[in-house]
Amino acid sequence: MIEKERIIPRNILVLQALIRRLPLNHPKLYLITDELGKRMAGFKGEKALDYTLSLLDNKKYSILNDLRIPCKEGFFQIDTLLLTTKVIINIEVKYLSGTAYFDPIFNQLIQTKDGNESALPDPTIQVKRQESKLQDWLKKNGFPNIPVYSCVVMSNDRTIIKTSPDNKILNKIVIHRQSLSDKVKYIEGSVRNESATIKDIKKLIGTLKRHHTEPVSTVLERYGIKERELLKGGICEVCNHRPLIRKHGKWFCMECNNENTHAHVQALKDYELLIRSTINNAELRTFLNVNSSHIAKRLLQSLNLPTTGIKKGTTYILSFNENQSTKSQ
Repeated sequence: MIEKERIIPRNILVLQALIRRLPLNHPKLYLITDELGKRMAGFKGEKALDYTLSLLDNKKYSILNDLRIPCKEGFFQIDTLLLTTKVIINIEVKYLSGTAYFDPIFNQLIQTKDGNESALPDPTIQVKRQESKLQDWLKKNGFPNIPVYSCVVMSNDRTIIKTSPDNKILNKIVIHRQSLSDKVKYIEGSVRNESATIKDIKKLIGTLKRHHTEPVSTVLERYGIKERELLKGGICEVCNHRPLIRKHGKWFCMECNNENTHAHVQALKDYELLIRSTINNAELRTFLNVNSSHIAKRLLQSLNLPTTGIKKGTTYILSFNENQSTKSQ
């Protein structure tokens, strides 16, 4: 059973918002677009794994995706975790094109694509580090000593995996995604006894989900971009023109004449992703180019957001979810 769904990572949403909010001639736009492409490829690889995972017995295996758990060094991240009463399997997913050569001497992964070589961190070292931190976390939080195994799954079916002839253990760690089901069965079959009860596993799932922490974005700081460089206003969903004009309770595009009632929602999501998670009336007016404090108040109240403070000191906490209703104002 999937206990934690795989959703679009926040770091991707942040980069997408940043690209929407930068001028087309911004000098950092190419670097940001390149980073987004790499992160999207990684997410594509993780999504490709989901079908393979769906073939497993959902009554037997509990699956948690995209975990980021605090530890004494900061955080450790896990792409996918399989839980049973006998074993825990930590899965690191890689989506690479071309040839992936695992260099055991210099502990690096060399990707060859279209005749070009790129050196990448060795995921087998990464996955062992995750395994060690997970074991420490389990012990610290009082869980049974459940055996933890790890593997690296190459989710692009066309990736060619290579290594040196004397590297005899790589195939025990690195596999293609089609081999994952067999790998899981092999690992579980190698463990004779159950180390935990179903109750233990349910408690573990709940604790992992509670400890999961979304990253705080530092993308503006990383790229040396000031808040004042971000483009303000609602964006037309048809022609991408900005800023939209507010009139007669709707957002109007001066470029293509499209009208809608909800352009402020995406704009405020961008604000939350890039600037801060709270906003007040004056800040909304500045960001959306709205002159009236009464209109700004109605827009904010329409989102049913949690608040702090009262009257003119009211601050709205930008918390969005798919089921949140939005009334037209």
